[in-house]
Amino acid sequence: MPESSAAAGSGRTIPGTPAPVTPFPAVGTSVPGSVGTSLQILRSLDSGPRGLVEAHAEERLARFGENVLPAWRPVPWPRRFVRSLRDPFTSVLLCLGLVSAVVSAWGTACVILALVAVSCLLRSTEEHRADRSTAALRELVATTATVVRRTSADAPSREREVPVADLVPGDVIRLGPGDLVPADVRVLRAGGLTVHQSALTGESAPAAKHPLDAPDPALAGAGPFAQPQLCFQGSSVTSGSGTAVITATGGATRFAAAHDGRARQRGASAFDRSVQGISWTLIRFMLLTPPLVLMANAALRGRGLETLPFAVAVAVGLTPEMLPVIVTTALARGAARLARTSGVIVKRLPALHDLGAVDVLCLDKTGTLTEDRPVVEAAVDGSDLPDPGVLRWAALSALWTLQLAELPAPDALDEAVLDAAEHPEDSAYEGVAALPFDPVRRVATAVLRRPDRLGVHTLVTKGAVEAVLERCALDGDERERLLALAARKAESGLRLLAVARADRPARPARHGGYTPADERGLTFVGLVALRDVPAPSAADALDVLARRGVTVKVLTGDHPGTAARVCEDLGLRTDPAGGCGEVVTAELVDTLSDAELARVADRATVFARCTPEHKARIVSALRAAGHTTGFLGDGVNDLPALHAADVGICPRNAVDVAREAADVVLAEKDLTAIDRAVLAGRHSSGNIATYLRITLSSNLGNVIAMLTAGLMLPFLPMLPAQVLVQNLCFDAAQLAFAFDHPGASALRRPAVLRSRDFLRFITGFGLLNAAADLATFGVLALALHNAAGTDGEAAFHAGWFTENLLTQALVMVLLRTGRSAAERRAGGPLRAAAGGLAVVGVLLPLTPLGPLLGMSALPLLYYLLLGSVLGLYAVGLTAARRRYERRR
Repeated sequence: MPESSAAAGSGRTIPGTPAPVTPFPAVGTSVPGSVGTSLQILRSLDSGPRGLVEAHAEERLARFGENVLPAWRPVPWPRRFVRSLRDPFTSVLLCLGLVSAVVSAWGTACVILALVAVSCLLRSTEEHRADRSTAALRELVATTATVVRRTSADAPSREREVPVADLVPGDVIRLGPGDLVPADVRVLRAGGLTVHQSALTGESAPAAKHPLDAPDPALAGAGPFAQPQLCFQGSSVTSGSGTAVITATGGATRFAAAHDGRARQRGASAFDRSVQGISWTLIRFMLLTPPLVLMANAALRGRGLETLPFAVAVAVGLTPEMLPVIVTTALARGAARLARTSGVIVKRLPALHDLGAVDVLCLDKTGTLTEDRPVVEAAVDGSDLPDPGVLRWAALSALWTLQLAELPAPDALDEAVLDAAEHPEDSAYEGVAALPFDPVRRVATAVLRRPDRLGVHTLVTKGAVEAVLERCALDGDERERLLALAARKAESGLRLLAVARADRPARPARHGGYTPADERGLTFVGLVALRDVPAPSAADALDVLARRGVTVKVLTGDHPGTAARVCEDLGLRTDPAGGCGEVVTAELVDTLSDAELARVADRATVFARCTPEHKARIVSALRAAGHTTGFLGDGVNDLPALHAADVGICPRNAVDVAREAADVVLAEKDLTAIDRAVLAGRHSSGNIATYLRITLSSNLGNVIAMLTAGLMLPFLPMLPAQVLVQNLCFDAAQLAFAFDHPGASALRRPAVLRSRDFLRFITGFGLLNAAADLATFGVLALALHNAAGTDGEAAFHAGWFTENLLTQALVMVLLRTGRSAAERRAGGPLRAAAGGLAVVGVLLPLTPLGPLLGMSALPLLYYLLLGSVLGLYAVGLTAARRRYERRR
């Protein structure tokens, strides 16, 4: 897989700002931008509220460098070549070559080292290409920031999107929900701004941020992350919006200093665990083989260390040397093909295999199963009577929250409310302040005033029914009645927004802004009911995924009735296993242990009222139950689940922080695109699995036959150099596996590499291959019964060399997993490679290279008898393959 190396960062703070300090300083230590008023900070940065002039920004970019973390650059090709030796199989090969050199088996040592060089060359070349392809793909989702700049000193400022790398100290930027904080900044203005700082502090709760020009005694001695006026690179905006000035970029940020230029490493993927499990099982067999060969030859034939080169060659024969190359090539080709044909970007190559192995896909319904924009069905008061005033108050709240909080765009519910209302902007009310929606409070509040009502502000709050009602001045019976009314409407499949208001004495700005604490003692106004419109392609896509063995589970924050209604309309059953028909709510999830949740999550289809933490816990429970999980999300609240899943998936228009966390980026939020990505993953994984099955079963059969024949013959059945040349020929042919086209049957179910299944397969077919090799032993004895001495040994070696390559060619053609008879007859790179391998096996002993390798020409009788053996072997392989597929 592509690797990276650390290099020095180039970011700086400009003269006049406090100097950067060591990461996480002691309590009370000053940090850039923390001392002084906002105006003083802007002056020290030679900037202003209108932002930098473009020419000055370009000058600073040239002087201080790009705003990037201490750079992670592609590893140079020579270093990548050396690092290829760290692969387990390559390391074992290198050790075997050194052992051969120690015992003066120079020919064997040279061939082994040549094999190591070829393996490293192919692997490093393919990884280098994959690294370049991945870097090109990542450019398509490069993160940008909204910056305020001017073309000249007298020109008006304007907002525009620029790459994060082009930001410089002194730039004024806008922040909105889901944005990554692109550098260390000082907040100048804010409306309900909260940020996640868990990457720096480890605290999961979002922190409120707002301007602070006067020292706050309560913050005396507090650390830098407790300062409300400071935001740091590595954090992300949870809710609200704000304007800030950049105080430090690149290597001068606290994130860069704290991480010391090292990116956080992701844990092993499902694919990595599968391949490593298979790899280390085989390596144990390889390490046991040489001692067993030496002991058996010493006990039965009285041979000593002269058989060590042969023992080393046998161990090499077990090695699937091309595994790293095949894996890298297959995954890189699949990722490039997805990007080219579907606009799907795979940011982490092993994630492509994990996509093919996904058997549970978790997603929110909005924008995936339904259209992004619901429609307003009705607006009613507390008595369930139509009331246009409810929609009017909801629209005013949405309008002024959008404008005052500087949100980049309304969310889907607000947009539907604004579309349904009649010109809310013409109202006599004007906006004063706004507390935007966040997933913790689950409400949004706009503070309004009327010019003819001096000294009075009106708070209009809308949001989730339960959250709004708990902020209203209601007695218990009235609250329960309203909750029951909302429940009846939600059970019919409607989404609900509750609206409440309150008149309060106007609060002067100098007394502080409005906070969530003011959302108390409200008067209930009514309910706005909205209906989700199913996405046109959702039903068909769900049906296709089900046929492919992918179970879809819906994790939503909506009411259980709303979620269930949408799923039923799309034909997605809420009780696929028949044991958990009710929609599972977050309240039930909170009462379950991890083991109980794993059992419930395995059966249920819809989970409602989910917070971000609930989504992550459900995904983790599914993984613990043995499923390979994918999670599709696009918002800040989806981050924990994106990290918890085997594969995090998001659309290209997702918020920046979700896009950075995802493994796969879709061109659009569409289940059809996921189906194409799953197929591409199964395509690549199918080729890798076919390579492993064919290679390992053939290698095991050859090793068993050589060990048996070696104990029966007075001479070695094959010379070490012959074994290694045979392996080189087979390795070259195996490259075709990365370019094969799996049949339709191989794409119908998740592609999972399980060690136990592989061991059963290679044991059964390996014994069949060994039987064919030992039958060839009888054929050689019959065909060469008149030969003697050195000529007989050379002919025997040639005969077995030819038979081994021919049987391996047969295995490549006949054991292609999931192929119908018609597909097996079709041409393809694998058939061509098998044909070339057979030609080499027949002709090499007849060329001048044959005698150099200790082989001689064979009589015609041998080829006739060998044809009979190969025919019987082909029949046996076909029958065994059919039996294996029926049992699966």
